[in-house]
Amino acid sequence: MNVDEAKRRVRDTVWARLDGAGQALPPGAHGRIPHFVGAEAAAERLARHDAWRRADVVKSNPDTAQLPVRLRALADGKLLYMAVPKIADIRPFYLLDPADLDSATPDIATGGGAAGHLPKVGISEMRPVDLVVCGSVAVNRDGVRVGKGAGYSDIEIALLTEAGLIGPATVLATTVHQLQIVDGPLPESVHDVGVDVIVTPDEVIECPRRPRPGGIYWESLSAQKIDAIPVLKEASTPR
Repeated sequence: MNVDEAKRRVRDTVWARLDGAGQALPPGAHGRIPHFVGAEAAAERLARHDAWRRADVVKSNPDTAQLPVRLRALADGKLLYMAVPKIADIRPFYLLDPADLDSATPDIATGGGAAGHLPKVGISEMRPVDLVVCGSVAVNRDGVRVGKGAGYSDIEIALLTEAGLIGPATVLATTVHQLQIVDGPLPESVHDVGVDVIVTPDEVIECPRRPRPGGIYWESLSAQKIDAIPVLKEASTPR
């Protein structure tokens, strides 16, 4: 079995586990980073972690499961970068500066709510990131992470790593339901990014620090993927 097929089986197992236990919130787990019962409690537990307290700049995925994390970051006065869904802009991150969002509604911290209301920033305009919060479908206690299969989180982190905005001191975390934690090994590819901290509504898991990709693994990207992500297309175009 190849890695992609093994990941697909892991996703299907975890999605079915969440849906079967009634722990996935609408519209259900399958096919996405699942929004889960207890996401707010996981965000609150993350906010008590030393890495959170030390962080001035946080980068997050735009999925609903991590909306409580994004709202807590803004409430705590942290500068927040949220990825544009599917990295589908030459300026691939929304800038959420709490100093400018006094009257904003919670919807502003969602992909749909940010569109047309928040400034997008290019990588050259960004500050170094202290804490990255990823959405996950499955993780294990070694910090191996399986996403929904599109690879966007890995690409975002690789782009920021190449730019020097994510480094060895940057902490990578994920918030998940306990049912998303898989015992034993998980399939992974050379370009996959693991996490340092897993936070559930009930516990914090400190993972062993894993080697991180130093940048984009171009050989792992299809021509279609490169063409669909403007910052990759620009980087791959001969000058």
